[in-house]
Amino acid sequence: MKNILGIKIAALAAAAALGGCVDLKPLKADIDSLKTQVGTLSSDVAAMKADRTTMDAATAAGTAARNASTQAASASTAAAAASTKADQALAAANKAQADAATAQAGVNDLNEKVNRIFTRSVSK
Repeated sequence: MKNILGIKIAALAAAAALGGCVDLKPLKADIDSLKTQVGTLSSDVAAMKADRTTMDAATAAGTAARNASTQAASASTAAAAASTKADQALAAANKAQADAATAQAGVNDLNEKVNRIFTRSVSK
């Protein structure tokens, strides 16, 4: 009798275990849903990596633009300094030309005086 009772209990336990295993369809649906979510997340991660690459490129472009701006400012400063030096050289050249014209006028006056002196001595 004890053996029959043990067999009945084992049969009842096996039936209960098999009864619980029959309900696998909701678990399969949950697994499929999780697989879909993993696929979506993988796509999102790939998109974020691409966005990060784009942002890194944009950052590099911004850095290059700032460097170019700094170099342009330096070039502008150098050009302004060169322009100032050129203006100073032009002013010095104009002064030298005026001084040369004054000196030439003095030479012309001296030549005229010398000519008058020799002209008077010859006519006497």
